[in-house]
Amino acid sequence: MWKGRFTQDTSSLVEQFGESITYDWRLYAHDVAGSIAHARAQSMAGLLTDEEFSIIEKGLIEIQADIEAGKFEFKTSLEDIHMNIEAELTNRIGPTGAKLHAARSRNDQVATDTRLYCRTEIDLLIAACSHLQGALLDRAQAYADIVIPGYTHLQRGQPVTVGHHLLAYVEMLERDKSRLADCRQRLNICPLGSGALAGSTINLDREAIAKELDFDGVTTNSMDAIADRDHIAELLFVIALCGAHLSRLSEDLILWCSAEFGFVTLSDAHTTGSSLMPQKKNPDVCELTRGKTGRLVGNLMNLLVAIKGLPLTYNRDLQEDKPPLFDSIDTLKLTLAVNTEMIAAMEMNQDACEGAACDPMLLATDLADYLVKKGVPFRNAHELVGKAVAESIASKTPLDQLDLPALDEAFGSDASEVFSLKKALEARTNPGAPSIENVKSQITRWKKLLT
Repeated sequence: MWKGRFTQDTSSLVEQFGESITYDWRLYAHDVAGSIAHARAQSMAGLLTDEEFSIIEKGLIEIQADIEAGKFEFKTSLEDIHMNIEAELTNRIGPTGAKLHAARSRNDQVATDTRLYCRTEIDLLIAACSHLQGALLDRAQAYADIVIPGYTHLQRGQPVTVGHHLLAYVEMLERDKSRLADCRQRLNICPLGSGALAGSTINLDREAIAKELDFDGVTTNSMDAIADRDHIAELLFVIALCGAHLSRLSEDLILWCSAEFGFVTLSDAHTTGSSLMPQKKNPDVCELTRGKTGRLVGNLMNLLVAIKGLPLTYNRDLQEDKPPLFDSIDTLKLTLAVNTEMIAAMEMNQDACEGAACDPMLLATDLADYLVKKGVPFRNAHELVGKAVAESIASKTPLDQLDLPALDEAFGSDASEVFSLKKALEARTNPGAPSIENVKSQITRWKKLLT
């Protein structure tokens, strides 16, 4: 690439240290697409004849086909996917191939390829999130009216339903999809034509190139276009946050399938056993999901640290943007797929759920609300119910079996009617509350949205 300036061959160690073809080969389809669009613009500008453009286009398409067929030999001496393709093109079609790089740099070339790659992968990630939402909705519908305790501080709080609990993760995934779509919109600007950092004296039609590659427009500052890795950082953040959501879901399921909870049974296909303890059935998919989220967060930190002190414009440090990007995308796609499969096959254990939900302490707040409706200020009502709870614990008498009027005259003879899960859920009719009707309505809404 730079043999005119240098008199010594590159050290083999430097080649090994600096190559990126072992991982950036996956940009090949985007590199070919960008090169064809660039060559077409060269033809429009008179740099290539129609025949030369056709030869270049045909050669690039054939190279892509060979890569996809596993017939292409990548060379680390050529550093990256861009030079591997260009060198092979020149080898195949002769001097015409050497014309392709006029008016572009590897800097704007890789910036373009990476944006095209991110755009494609974002579409796949959004689809994968939708598939998991679909699996969660299916389980939410199947168990819409099974009551379980809702928790704060991992202590029983108030009654909810399995459907309501699972729909919380559908909401999280929808926000993940929205963030992915936002990221896609911001990155869909074409940097090709920015050159190494200051454009080129050969002015190709950048808008035509952008249109061919389905970009929404072109970048307006060549220095920023070359140095910018915001879209990768943003995508890695969105992926890490999505991973955090999946990790929280995993933690719920890990707890739920323990003997102490027993709320859920995961299929044998999505669990593992122990090499020593024959009775074990371990939620490894959930645990691996929780663990891999650390990788996703680490990849984000990797990139932020790499770019934090870089002067404009291109610095070789930026080559390190792709390993964390590729790893995070691969990890999240597989994690979404395996969780979708696992959720679709899981079964809730109704008896265990209902056994936990029959704890009358879950309705202590409802008892305070009962007093509020009778005119008692909430703080006073909170104190009165707190005393009733203390008496229940001290006397080992279930809260719903206490003689509440005997504890305080504020409690009427109808106070015990509060202790009905059915009535408690039916009373929660505000938007977003866990009444069974609300849950079923939300399931219907989500199914329409996903369809």
